[in-house]
Amino acid sequence: MSQSLIAALQNPALYPHPVDEFQVIETHISWVVLTGPYAYKVKKPVNFGFLDFTNVDARGHFCNEELRLNQRLTEDLYLEVLPITGSIEAPQLKGDGPIIDYALKMRQFPQSQLLSTLQNNGELTTAHIDEMAKQIAHFHLNAPKVPKDHVAGTPEEVMAPVRQNFEQIRPFLSDKADLLQLDALQAWAESSFERLKPLLEQRKLNGFIRECHGDIHLGNATLIDGHVVIFDCIEFNEPFRFTDVYADAGFLAMDLEDRGLKSLARRFISQYLELTGDYQGLELLNFYKAYRALVRAKIALFSMPAQAAAVQRATTLRQYRNYANLAESYSTIPSRFLAITHGVSATGKSHVAMRLVEALGAVRLRSDVERKRLFGEQHIENTPQAGIYTADASTTTYAHLNSIADSVLRAGFPVVLDATYLKREQRDAAAKIAEATGAPFLILDCNAPSAVIASWLAQRQADKNDPSDATLTIIEEQQANRDPLSAEELLLSKRVETNESGTLDALVAHIRQRLPGL
Repeated sequence: MSQSLIAALQNPALYPHPVDEFQVIETHISWVVLTGPYAYKVKKPVNFGFLDFTNVDARGHFCNEELRLNQRLTEDLYLEVLPITGSIEAPQLKGDGPIIDYALKMRQFPQSQLLSTLQNNGELTTAHIDEMAKQIAHFHLNAPKVPKDHVAGTPEEVMAPVRQNFEQIRPFLSDKADLLQLDALQAWAESSFERLKPLLEQRKLNGFIRECHGDIHLGNATLIDGHVVIFDCIEFNEPFRFTDVYADAGFLAMDLEDRGLKSLARRFISQYLELTGDYQGLELLNFYKAYRALVRAKIALFSMPAQAAAVQRATTLRQYRNYANLAESYSTIPSRFLAITHGVSATGKSHVAMRLVEALGAVRLRSDVERKRLFGEQHIENTPQAGIYTADASTTTYAHLNSIADSVLRAGFPVVLDATYLKREQRDAAAKIAEATGAPFLILDCNAPSAVIASWLAQRQADKNDPSDATLTIIEEQQANRDPLSAEELLLSKRVETNESGTLDALVAHIRQRLPGL
């Protein structure tokens, strides 16, 4: 019956706008009729347990929910819900008479602009990832908090679908190696859950269970008018959407890593953290990424017909194993380090730090960002010892950086502290954090010629999004009052000529040589 309706909707006379041509995109839960300027989405009358669209009123309700929820992240993409009246053979949009179904009207965009398509074509850029990080961070910071008395986000509710994955995957497997791997993953998930239980409880109490998106990946993001737009959130299942923000962000990170884009996944997480400041939940990231990978593994197995041919079964198992191996990668013991940058402003320290993020999985902590998170923006004339740059403010900022670094290192991640670290006492305090957490310590001694520093400073001052307030006056003051690296510190340092090509590759190779586990 519904196939007949979709066929009947491919009639240009039904629409109050010109129709270029009809094309139908079908998923397991909906049809999308493309007309050129607009797309019309009709839900299938199906029941998969986790969603039930068998009733026309339910389809209308979830069309309205899809409109409401997606308008949080989009503008002028999801337009209105239209009742379909008339008959299956002769439907009308917004006509008179009994309603036989509903369509969600959307602004149509080229499928070629999906970020997944851009990635397949080698056109996905760091700018796209940075824009996603900014949008998702802003979305999470403003998303409604799930009430504390709601069951969503309690430790047992978090763990239930994790356990369900293992129960549903196991009957599909017969190979001994696959079963042993699944057993090991389940044991890791259970031990991780016990370790993380207090943190999960704290996240619930602190309001980090929010009405999230639930399905963020490159296939649900597109370019419209040159900007990234994230769409198609989960409207049909509240528990999928009422979740920790880390489960939402972790899905995109996993999706990027599955596509072989590990450096972009790391960049996304580091940028997201800089924007949200939510470092205390970082220990949950690998747990949620492993869960998301095993959901994908399960779906791969579910898609295999009962009487699949040998070739088809082999292909499905290969897909399953790729996801299972990805999940397993999140269970490995991490190799950590604590690196600090050292040098006056505008010597390229943030660029060096980001390279360690992308190449080595470090989390970047920036003094410029954390200072303003603590004290707000600078509202007076910027002099070396005024406003948010007094000696006391700087002491507080560096202590805050150390506190976050301690938390991130204990969560199992390497850290790079992006600050000037021109004073010996600042460097000593960071070294003590490394010692207390058992992490190797490295000083990245960043240098550049004066002309290059002046040029980079001008670029930063022209960038409204750059958090630094440095000026040439401040840089001169920094040069005059810096504490040189001691003989002991020089043994722990690596000089980085930031304006020379190949320097960062050499730095990454140097760290990997010192820490083979990276």
